[in-house]
Amino acid sequence: MYGANVEFSYNAKRWDSTRITSEIRPIIGWHFKSADLIFNPIIDTAYDGFGRLEFVPAVRLAFDAGPKWQVAVEEYSNFGHFEDFLPASEQSHQIYAVVDRAGKTWDFEFGVGFGLTDASDSLTFKMILARDLWKRKARS
Repeated sequence: MYGANVEFSYNAKRWDSTRITSEIRPIIGWHFKSADLIFNPIIDTAYDGFGRLEFVPAVRLAFDAGPKWQVAVEEYSNFGHFEDFLPASEQSHQIYAVVDRAGKTWDFEFGVGFGLTDASDSLTFKMILARDLWKRKARS
C-alpha cells in the first residue's frame, strides 16, 4: 500500500509559534495476513527555507484482533532540520500502544504514548474519531 497526505495548517499561537505550517506525509506500507507495517517519512515545513525542513518520521505495526479491531505499536520521532539534525539527547521519540475499531460509519482510535528521550513528552494520549465521507457501498 502507498499514498500521501498533505496538510496545510493555520496555527493558534498557543499551539505553535509559527502561524502557517505544512506537512507532507508519504505512506509506505505492507499488509501481511493479520498484520500491517506502515512507514511515514514525514517532512514538516514552516516555509522558512529548504534546509529548514524537519524530518519527523512515524512507524506503525498493527495486528488484527478481530474482524473490526486492531492493536498496534506506533513510534513518532522528531530528528530536527535536515540541514542540522538534533543531537540524540534533543530528539523526540514517543512510543504508543494503540487500539483501533473500524465501525460502519465511524472509526475510533485511542493510544497511550510514552517518551523515550528527555526531549519527549513523558506521557501523552491520542484519540481519533474519523468518518469517511466518500465511502462507497461494496458491490455484491
